[in-house]
Amino acid sequence: MQTFLQLDLPAMLAALFATMACALLGNFLVLRRQSLMGDAISHAVLPGIVGAFLLAGTRAAGPLFAGAIAAALVAVVLIELVRRYGRLESGTAMGVVFSVMFAAGVVMMEQAAAQNVDLDADCILYGQLEGILWLAAAGPESLLDPAALAALPREVVVLAGVLAVTALAVFAFRKELTLASFDPELATTLGFPAGMINLGLMVLVGAVAVAAFEAVGSILVIAMFICPAAAARMLTDRLGVQIALSLAFAAVAALGGYALAAFAPLWLGVDRALAASGMIAVVSGVLMALAILLGPVHGVLGRRMAGRRVA
Repeated sequence: MQTFLQLDLPAMLAALFATMACALLGNFLVLRRQSLMGDAISHAVLPGIVGAFLLAGTRAAGPLFAGAIAAALVAVVLIELVRRYGRLESGTAMGVVFSVMFAAGVVMMEQAAAQNVDLDADCILYGQLEGILWLAAAGPESLLDPAALAALPREVVVLAGVLAVTALAVFAFRKELTLASFDPELATTLGFPAGMINLGLMVLVGAVAVAAFEAVGSILVIAMFICPAAAARMLTDRLGVQIALSLAFAAVAALGGYALAAFAPLWLGVDRALAASGMIAVVSGVLMALAILLGPVHGVLGRRMAGRRVA
């Protein structure tokens, strides 16, 4: 039990908080047909994170968050400028901007590595779930011990806070987010600033992305912004149900993916574990594939059954 609390529980909590925060915002990106925006911002914040680290010389959440938010805002503005003045569709504009900004971030990381700066590219891309340890845990009683809880890993605390803020913001502004996602012109007509709502959503996406980067890496962040919400969308047309399903899918992917990465090789007789972040992304993809095939509303099986009933 002590080994589980020290090695596995903190990593599972970090994965759970990160995936649920991404899935919560992913619902509105999917509704706005801007799923690629989560991908774009997840890539585009990289130069902001690296630049903030180089300037501040620390991995503290404050400077990295500020750099990521600045880069996310720059990415949103550049995407709009490229789309408007280049007369390109949104997906193309996003692809251009996040590719260039991500490449710039990679170049900055390579320069930092050349200067012996402690910034690990693998940590940014793949995360370090396996390195999140709670060494203060001595047993089940540690779950109720204030001193032990105060020693929880920083990644777990930060991700829990980001999830709480994201959930509070979505709950408080659900009506505005829903209206601006389905019909931004109507939202503006009714007095809701659709542009400011969109900017606030992008700021939240950037905040979640940078909070999750160190723990789970950019690859998992991208997958979790899209897969749980898109899978839930295949099963229902009701937003409340969709949000609940997306959170459930995110939890299953996080906990199931971590368990498979840690223990499935042992079950097969292999004395080594798999990358937890990668396996979580794989499980989320499997859930998405099952929703596409078996979804009763928009899935392949559901559409065929509906067609037979009509015939």
